[in-house]
Amino acid sequence: MSNAVTQNISDGLRALTQSAAGVGLMFYISPQLALVGLTTVPPLAVGAILFGRYIKRLSSKVQDALAQATDVVEERFSNIRTVKAFSKEEQEIQLYNQRISDVLKLKYKESLAYGVFFGMTGLSGNLIVLSVFYFGGVSMSQESLTIGDLSSFLLYAFWVGISISGIFSFHLELMKGVGASQAVWSILNENHNEKLPFVGENQRTIQGEGLTSALMLRDIIFDSVSFRYPTRPDVLVLDNLTLRVPGGQVLAICGSSGSGKSTLAQLLLRFYEPQSGKISIGQIPITDMPLQWLRTNIGTVPQEPVLFSSSIYENIAYGYPGPLESAQETLLKPKVLEASNTANASGFIEQLPEKYNTKVGERGAMLSGGQKQRVALSRAILRDPSILVLDEATSALDAQSEYLVQEALEKIMVNRTVIIIAHRLSTIIKADQIAVLDKGRIAEQGTYAQLMNIENGIFRKLVATQTMVDVDVGA
Repeated sequence: MSNAVTQNISDGLRALTQSAAGVGLMFYISPQLALVGLTTVPPLAVGAILFGRYIKRLSSKVQDALAQATDVVEERFSNIRTVKAFSKEEQEIQLYNQRISDVLKLKYKESLAYGVFFGMTGLSGNLIVLSVFYFGGVSMSQESLTIGDLSSFLLYAFWVGISISGIFSFHLELMKGVGASQAVWSILNENHNEKLPFVGENQRTIQGEGLTSALMLRDIIFDSVSFRYPTRPDVLVLDNLTLRVPGGQVLAICGSSGSGKSTLAQLLLRFYEPQSGKISIGQIPITDMPLQWLRTNIGTVPQEPVLFSSSIYENIAYGYPGPLESAQETLLKPKVLEASNTANASGFIEQLPEKYNTKVGERGAMLSGGQKQRVALSRAILRDPSILVLDEATSALDAQSEYLVQEALEKIMVNRTVIIIAHRLSTIIKADQIAVLDKGRIAEQGTYAQLMNIENGIFRKLVATQTMVDVDVGA
């Protein structure tokens, strides 16, 4: 695409100027001969447009195939130990060869198409030259054209032919670039009208729209929501689900694996849109809220936190809802330190040789699971969200790390609406409400005691069968 908008545009404009000048000189010498010489230009232009559309589609397929091949390499190398542990080296090599073969097949098809098109244009050009020679000879025999005029005409005709070929090449390269960058255009064309204006100290207030952080402490309502993932359109993940999350309280969502627990969080953040139903906060549909403003008010801590290969300080500061400018560094640093202290992360950070400047490595490889989780929690705390979503945030931790993270969570869940998605009983037993998700619907909802008193209840069975780990029923 870079070639299409830099070098190719320059070449295309030059070819267009040269062809226009050449055609003018051809008509000046002999209008009749010029018409003969340009008879193939309109059909060739139509052919070039149709061929350009074909190349655009083919180029898009090539880029998709290349992306799939690259994904295989990146994913397998990043998980090379797993590949070796299962002795799958040969299988992965075969898979990559298959992906590369798909790319080669498309490139062969592209090369064949180019050969056919430019072969036809070359043949047309040769036929035109022969026609010009013939009609030019006839004109000379009739003394309506001199040999000097014919020589000049042929020179201009060759000039125009080369220029028109350059125009066709420019058009094809432009279409190829557009096809290759369709994924980029799809991202750029998304609705980005939700640019967040930061106002004063309250980073989450938008003037004139009545949207404040206080609104986010009202009830979250999932009203008859149905959803299917685009990659699995035949699987109904949420089936006419209705759920009310009390504002300012802690709601735990539990259920068997694949019941759609994490999907609720993704819909709330608008990573996806439901096929039917709506989600509201304080009676205002989230689709009516500026997207960036909505996400600024929601903090998330996933089971496997994503850390960038930068310093601990930069990873925590990433959660700051405002623009990160050097002028704000003196104001931001105390907030980063406070957030890490609240998340019980400052202890291990201060023991590191470079403290907050310690590089965490790719995906936080230099830190343990508990340390990464506390850095991610610090990032969420720095955001100071009105809504906190904990997506199985402690399920992958050992007992000591879980205790430290759980202690930090209890401190930050005060005066916030908290949604906990978990299997472990220890993470949800203190929740104000527990909702049980089954087959895409809310099957049960209530306090822990209320759900345990339901005979043959789903929640009670989950506890009894230890689907939730670390369970000690007691009751």
